[in-house]
Amino acid sequence: MRRPNRLLLLTLGALAMSAGPSASAAPGRGAPRVLLFSHSTGYRHASIEPGVAAIQGLGAREKMTIVPSADPNVFTPEGLRGFDAIIFLSTSTDPKKPESEWFQGARRDALQSFVRRGGGVVGIHAASDSHYHWPWYGKMIGGHFTRHPPGTPEGTLKVVDRKHPATKGVQPTMRRVDEWYYFEDYNPEARVLVTLDPASIGEKDVNPNPISWTHEFEGGRVFYTAMGHTTETYSDRNFLTHLANGLRWVMKKK
Repeated sequence: MRRPNRLLLLTLGALAMSAGPSASAAPGRGAPRVLLFSHSTGYRHASIEPGVAAIQGLGAREKMTIVPSADPNVFTPEGLRGFDAIIFLSTSTDPKKPESEWFQGARRDALQSFVRRGGGVVGIHAASDSHYHWPWYGKMIGGHFTRHPPGTPEGTLKVVDRKHPATKGVQPTMRRVDEWYYFEDYNPEARVLVTLDPASIGEKDVNPNPISWTHEFEGGRVFYTAMGHTTETYSDRNFLTHLANGLRWVMKKK
């Protein structure tokens, strides 16, 4: 029997990888479909690639089809058709460079239409460090990153809303290493789920700092968590449980 040409197989494999969004192992027909978007033009987090792999594994366990993409051209009515939710994974832009923002014109329209027809949105870490020159985006996420203390100190997190589905199975108090974000334009009407004790990382603030929250926005649901800077985050059971719960909530799945 004739052996396949190895060079041809390698070429076809490379073409398949570059052909745009590709689904993880499909859980089956009728499974929720989630766009996992990881493009960034600002600070590029080293945890993005491990995060993509971990979220694809989470999708397989949760019987969701996770479709990874780093191509902003997916934001068209056709590109978003059939998705139940979008995850923005550390999709940072440069606040000093408006031209670094890829949501312009028709792409903005596509995202707004997705949300307004009930699509779910999950923001992870630097999803809040993005699109400072589009106020609608900041309102959708629930706030914009403004600063973080140096490094990745170990801090104390507290689940302040045990009744929300996104905190089910998450430890009430956690010690975690991460890059701890503070926010401007934070939506005070958002439902705070998890807070950071500023004293635990040497900050002088006396008020707990919101880390995870949810809100309903223009017909859609949004879940955001500032956790996710470190690679280790994406093997942390509490974080993955929190993320899976939040994802189900934005899709209105039990």
